[in-house]
Amino acid sequence: MGDTAAVALATLFATVSPIDVSAIFAAITVNASQPARRRMAIRGVAIATIVLGLFAIIGDWLLHALGISLAALRTAGGIMLLLMGIDMVFARSSAANSPTAEEEEEAMGKRDVSVFPLALPLIAGPGTMGALILLMAQTKGHLLEQFTVFAMLGVVMLLTLVSLLAATQLNRLLGVTGMQVITRVMGVLLCALAVQFVFDGIAESGLLPVLEPR
Repeated sequence: MGDTAAVALATLFATVSPIDVSAIFAAITVNASQPARRRMAIRGVAIATIVLGLFAIIGDWLLHALGISLAALRTAGGIMLLLMGIDMVFARSSAANSPTAEEEEEAMGKRDVSVFPLALPLIAGPGTMGALILLMAQTKGHLLEQFTVFAMLGVVMLLTLVSLLAATQLNRLLGVTGMQVITRVMGVLLCALAVQFVFDGIAESGLLPVLEPR
């Protein structure tokens, strides 16, 4: 259970990236009052949590309905997370969890950004949804491990809410350099986890013979 918690926490924290989300949130709500920011932050995190929770619950059914094997999901999910991790290491914006330039421009003109782009796609982006389905699939139906994944999702959402509520102060404290250091460290960890997912998927698929250690 400890391994499940560690993997889930590291994966979800890296894909959600609360610090990056708080930086974007601060930028697009620069003209909003403090109470309005607080309301948008709470609402955005609540909506994202519901969306991600639904994906976690229906993930297994969705795999069976589409005829996707766990091995295929592990391999594909690992590749997607690897690409996100590489973007994080090189401090590049990842398309899986970042709004496009057109979406950012539209968001700047909105008074309430809690649903878009905060909840979707900044917090509950495609990368996080895919990672969550992958984590739930790896529990293989064990209720305790599934509860652990949900608990880690709750921890990450709580950290995200705290980051959003303190967005301006956090950005001023860490600065650009501090935020990039944290992003790069989490990117390296995400790359390692992603490669392990790919290895596990290929091994489980039976496409390659299992080599016994000498």
